Amino acid sequence: MAAADRASNELLVICGPTASGKSALAATLAEQAAITIVSADSRQVYRGFDVGTAKPTRDEQTRIPHHGVDVADAAERYSAARWAAEADRWVADAVASGRRPVVVGGTGLYLRAFFEGLFEEPVLDVAQRRALERELASRGTEELRRWVRDLDPPRAHLGRTQLLRSVEIALLTGRRLSDLHRERPRRPHWRPRYLVVDPGPVLAERIARRIDAMLEDGWAEEVQRLMQTVPADAPAWNSTGYDAVRRYVRGEISRDAMREAVLIGTRQYAKRQRTWFRHQLPDDATTRIDPLGPQAAATILAWSAAPR
Repeated sequence: MAAADRASNELLVICGPTASGKSALAATLAEQAAITIVSADSRQVYRGFDVGTAKPTRDEQTRIPHHGVDVADAAERYSAARWAAEADRWVADAVASGRRPVVVGGTGLYLRAFFEGLFEEPVLDVAQRRALERELASRGTEELRRWVRDLDPPRAHLGRTQLLRSVEIALLTGRRLSDLHRERPRRPHWRPRYLVVDPGPVLAERIARRIDAMLEDGWAEEVQRLMQTVPADAPAWNSTGYDAVRRYVRGEISRDAMREAVLIGTRQYAKRQRTWFRHQLPDDATTRIDPLGPQAAATILAWSAAPR
């Protein structure tokens, strides 16, 4: 499919905060049409990190084809730019196979990279980059945030992975990443139609239930296994909740303290996601839905069918 043709094509996107019910609505849609899910979840890209990321099961991936799951080793730095480039291919492959691609996930930066375009990244010296990564691995997130306030202020509000990238580009190239995004954009190929899924005040309770289910399903045991082979500073460990579970496995905190830390971290993450989806999406391309509402199933089917 030529880029000129793709530019006019709409692509369905089911997004929203963690534990909001995105996957369930995608499954509802799959009952009515042959779809392929392109996961826009920065935590589910890593192989082996399954329970704590609520990764779709093998059975779920068999019933509905998925892309964007288990595509990187835990020690890899998987960027939004890389996801956007690979997602473009996954979407095209789905179309070529006669299935309808649907992007599903809560990583706003991935969606921005895909639909608004990022930039042509400068080539970095490999040895310098690795040395800098080792130096920054021991720095706390708030310390990195203070660095970015000086080096690239427009990006100081972002998460740890983006902060690390901002410092890396600034120190190794002498340029601000925010400036490079503006000066060297990539042209996006697809036009989104967003469905923002948010159950409102009950989200906090849903998050708590999901965490309890993860712990019951063996999250601590998964972390114990991963700690045997995955380096302690691997990017995959930055996934929400894994640090607290690691501390529990090492015997540094109690199970109750671990659960509370995971709960607080996940709710804070959901709050950031909500803020992003509230302010960063265009109103004329966005439908918002309470997945627990009586008309949820009908709404998603109407949204998926109605042209804009």
